[in-house]
Amino acid sequence: MGLHSRPVLLFAFAFAIMADPVSSVAYAIEAALRALNGDLSLLLPTMCLVLGLIALVILNYHQLVARYPEGGGAAAAAGDAFGEAWAFVPMGALIVDFVLTIAISCAAAAAALIAYLPALAPWRVPLTLALIVAVAGLTWFGHLGRAVFAAMTVGFIAAALLVLVYGAVAQPHPTGTVSRTAPHPPPVAIALAFPVAMALATGVEAPSSAIAQLGQLVGAGRRRFGRITLWLTLGIVGTITLGLTIEASRLRIGEPHENTTQIAELARVAAPGPLFAAFQLMTALLLLAAACSSFQAGPGLLKALARQTLSEGQTTGILPAPLGRTNVHHTPFWGLLLFIAMSAVVTVAVDAREQRLVVFYAVAVFLSFLAGLAAMAVFFRRERRPVQLAVSLVGALGVSFTLAVNLARGYPIASLAAALLVAAVFYRLWARAGRPRGIAGAVAEPD
Repeated sequence: MGLHSRPVLLFAFAFAIMADPVSSVAYAIEAALRALNGDLSLLLPTMCLVLGLIALVILNYHQLVARYPEGGGAAAAAGDAFGEAWAFVPMGALIVDFVLTIAISCAAAAAALIAYLPALAPWRVPLTLALIVAVAGLTWFGHLGRAVFAAMTVGFIAAALLVLVYGAVAQPHPTGTVSRTAPHPPPVAIALAFPVAMALATGVEAPSSAIAQLGQLVGAGRRRFGRITLWLTLGIVGTITLGLTIEASRLRIGEPHENTTQIAELARVAAPGPLFAAFQLMTALLLLAAACSSFQAGPGLLKALARQTLSEGQTTGILPAPLGRTNVHHTPFWGLLLFIAMSAVVTVAVDAREQRLVVFYAVAVFLSFLAGLAAMAVFFRRERRPVQLAVSLVGALGVSFTLAVNLARGYPIASLAAALLVAAVFYRLWARAGRPRGIAGAVAEPD
């Protein structure tokens, strides 16, 4: 069955997948500006470099989706290229990525609400924790939220485009801290700042894994759907990111004070009051949709790895069996509770400040990217496809540079260590279970 079947459902599914990368626009631009020490003149070239590297990663994932139309992403590719045990590296990175997505999305949603209602500022941490529990509560009732996620994504895109239209005729209104001096010479400043904003790349992995849930499509249809979604995501995220970046530079919207965000101040200056209110609401809802998506995917991955006994009496899986137990809505409730606890700990540790988590975020997701790109390079070398091999190697080098710069900041090493620790635990449990075959395909299991 092709892409022409059930077009409304496929449209909703595609935009639901985009909730994560589109929502990252809310904090990625500000993260880049902070890394540039408030130098607005370097913000546009920095974000252009960010989008260029994302395009290179997507170009590689375009090939990965073609190779794995049944889903699986970087984990399946790493398992096939280097041996099944290596699949646990991107799996560990994904677990950390899901926890950070929940924490940073709910913290950023709280920041969006505080920017509109500053009286909520003293309640930042309790508000963020309440949002985490509320989003998890909605997830408890199953996977009927795809259409809601899609609606939130479309709503944010529409509100952002309206802000851009109003901003095109707005007068410059310097707001926040604007610097004319970058911390380093311009080329160096840009090279060191863009890895921070690479949190914008989160969600690129999603289509390559999520296509496993498209039961109404067969191989060719899934392949087309995955590829179209990848490039559509780049087009939408790129347009909004560049538009907001240009507008922020023209209107002189600098680093915001602690109880607001750059994107909120941009909307406040550019748009009339009702649109500003709608924009903040849609930003918060979109961020919560991204958190909800991770609340589905994370426990879903643990469920796929949980031990279970098949009808033939064969035992599969490596994680404790309770992680595979579901309620009447097919939600793995123990896994859900585990992710609530982990994301709450992370939130409290950073005082619910989303900008403190951005660098950690880019480390986790880029470890998964590196595994997938390295695997594709191995495949292309074996198949004697030099052009594709060169593209994969260049992408891997860009991802490696991003990882290296972020890790050099010191504290993001914790994100890498957490991902590798999870991978090591998974590997140990897999070895004790007798190294069952097919574990690399767990990410492709419908969650």
